[in-house]
Amino acid sequence: MTAAQQNLTYSRELNDLLQLKCEPVAIKMVTDDTQVPDSAIRPMRDLKKHMALCQAFTMARRDGKTIYMEKGDHWCWNPLIGLGHVDCPEGSESFNVICSVLGIVDPEASRAFFAKFPRFAPHSYKGILVAPLSDCPVEPDIVMVYVNNARLRTLVWAVKNKTGKLVETQLDAIDSCVYCIVTPMLTGEYRVTLPDMGEYERAMAGEDEVIFSIPWRRMEELLPMLRSMHGYGMGYKPPPHIKDMELDFKRPPFYNTLFEMWGLDKGEDWDFK
Repeated sequence: MTAAQQNLTYSRELNDLLQLKCEPVAIKMVTDDTQVPDSAIRPMRDLKKHMALCQAFTMARRDGKTIYMEKGDHWCWNPLIGLGHVDCPEGSESFNVICSVLGIVDPEASRAFFAKFPRFAPHSYKGILVAPLSDCPVEPDIVMVYVNNARLRTLVWAVKNKTGKLVETQLDAIDSCVYCIVTPMLTGEYRVTLPDMGEYERAMAGEDEVIFSIPWRRMEELLPMLRSMHGYGMGYKPPPHIKDMELDFKRPPFYNTLFEMWGLDKGEDWDFK
């Protein structure tokens, strides 16, 4: 199976199992132009305009466009640093400028925080390819899905069921385009990221959306568990429309087993189908 065929298969499965409202986004950090399809839009070459990386996410997930961005295409500072396109070592003039505008009250705390900002080694990559997963011709590094809390719950549950571990993430209010790509690539772990203010204001992210990042090598771990959960009725499903809450509701049989052990009342078993 080619990379393009595999990506299409994964896209269809994610869309079917999670009933996604937009296409999963494939991210490929590019080292060579041969990894970039001829159809990819290059903002400055083709549009004669710069764009923010989060705007490329939107064009991929909502409009089915493939975008390739190099250093000169970006219009935000943080991906330039996070993706390693510019040098910003601790103590440099640019480092100090950024520390002064991070909104952290204590200057020393601001410098300590930014010194740990996730970033690739300088000049490791030539550019970044952002594509709808269903139309990505190369094997991506990260797959990002934009989900609401119910779909996120399903993903987090699937990870726990498969690995026996919780999804661990650190939340920030800004710089989502770096956290959702650089951090999971560096750690190899799943990540939850809040779209930042710029993504709401300039890239049309919804108030109910969060980003779930899946390192490519983890797709074969996650998808079988999503399939299994769907098969026994515990996968994602739209919320029920209920008028009244039912008390003394039916429960799975093991509830009654435990309640009997603890000397508590038993009730009707949940006849799940």
